[in-house]
Amino acid sequence: MEIRQLLKILLRWWWLALIPAVIVGGYTVLTYQRPGTPYQTMMRFAAGSEPAATLSPDYDRYYAWLSSEYIANALADIAVTGTFADNVALRLAQEGLAIDARAIQGAIASDNVQSVFVIYVTWPNAEQLPHVADAISAELTENGAAYFPQLRAAGSVARRVDPPQTTPLPPSLRTQLLGPGLRVALALAVGIGLVALAHYFDPMVRERAELEALGIQVLNTVPKQRA
Repeated sequence: MEIRQLLKILLRWWWLALIPAVIVGGYTVLTYQRPGTPYQTMMRFAAGSEPAATLSPDYDRYYAWLSSEYIANALADIAVTGTFADNVALRLAQEGLAIDARAIQGAIASDNVQSVFVIYVTWPNAEQLPHVADAISAELTENGAAYFPQLRAAGSVARRVDPPQTTPLPPSLRTQLLGPGLRVALALAVGIGLVALAHYFDPMVRERAELEALGIQVLNTVPKQRA
């Protein structure tokens, strides 16, 4: 079927295609609720370990700084894993705050620059966020070395250098429009499906080509009268 024919069918049944979209769009407008305000906190951590005392001071100083960069990069990667989220959830449970570990994992983002790594936590509840941030900080500073066999005897390998501060984030335009837009798009798809069904079951012959396709010879046609 040619595109021109498809356009003719859509123009013929356009009202049928719009019915689901109008119904869903009206319902969406009447029941729409603005997405809740998310909150975010940021924490910076300095990473490193005590230099060995067996080599020269200059040699130790260089490799101590080099290893701190590796540790910062490694801890930034560890902070977004499921195992880390499980341990943070256990710390929160000990405080009487039951939070799913998968929610914690999805809320954490990390980055690092040389010997400093940054943890971002985005959370929908402003009252819970400080507790979640403190549990993440405690797990990194108290148990960060336990994630690496080569650091088990190093003690603490991370130190928080600034306290978390809760900042409200305005909902993005994508968040506000994606849900309603997706609903209307699906309704339009349903409407186009109804148009296809209406055309398929339509018993009327509207064009000469339809008769010729049935093997019926057309001798002449009556032109449409225009006002």
